[in-house]
Amino acid sequence: MREARRERAMTTPIVLRPIGVVRSSLKSVEDAPRFYTEDAPPAVLEIHPRYRRALLGLRAGMELIVITWLHRARRDLLTTYPRGDRSRPRRGVFLTRSPSRPNPLGLHRCQVLEVGKKGIWIRAIEVIDGTPIVDLKRVVEVADDS
Repeated sequence: MREARRERAMTTPIVLRPIGVVRSSLKSVEDAPRFYTEDAPPAVLEIHPRYRRALLGLRAGMELIVITWLHRARRDLLTTYPRGDRSRPRRGVFLTRSPSRPNPLGLHRCQVLEVGKKGIWIRAIEVIDGTPIVDLKRVVEVADDS
C-alpha cells in the first residue's frame, strides 16, 4: 500500500499557475547576468489582479524570494559546466544555479523598493522580461509570527 502511494506521488503531475510576470529591461537570456549581485537591473513584479490581495502587508525594505519558471531553459540537461566555464569539471545541474534542469524553477532574493497597485518594484533580479512568477516568499532570518 505504501509503495503504491509513493509511486503515485512520484508520477502525479504538478500544476503550477503563474501569479504574475517579471517586467525587466533584460530582453534576452544572453543579456542576463548569472546572479543578481552581478549588475542585475531593477524590475517590476507584475502581479495578476486575482492575486494582488495576497500582497497585503508587503512594504518597501522587505526581502522576498521570488520563485520563477525559467521558461526558456532546457529541461533535458542533467549535467553542465558551472557558469558555462569548460575549464571546470562537469557537475550535475542540482549542484549548480544553471537554469537548465528538469523543472526550471528559479529562486531569486530581492529587496522591495515600492509596492504599487499592479506590482512590486524590486532592486535587482537576473531574469528576462516576461519570465513567469510562480510564487513569492518573504525572507525570514528567524522564526516570527508570519
